[in-house]
Amino acid sequence: MNAYQHLRTPLERFWRALLGEKAATSLGVKINAPFMALSFLALPVIHHLKLTDKGLVDVDKFAIVPLGVDS
Repeated sequence: MNAYQHLRTPLERFWRALLGEKAATSLGVKINAPFMALSFLALPVIHHLKLTDKGLVDVDKFAIVPLGVDS
């Protein structure tokens, strides 16, 4: 087993990301680059909202933000 097998070429990483975005789109996600948008929520420089294992949290109110869809 090659010690560097876990490393991917840039082209392989691109295709994996593209397939992930296509999967998200097929599930109904309507924004561009959904995983990029999610990655910014966890940044410590965004102080008002945090994405945790409990969901989206409003840090100012110490409350979980409901994510339900109004019909």
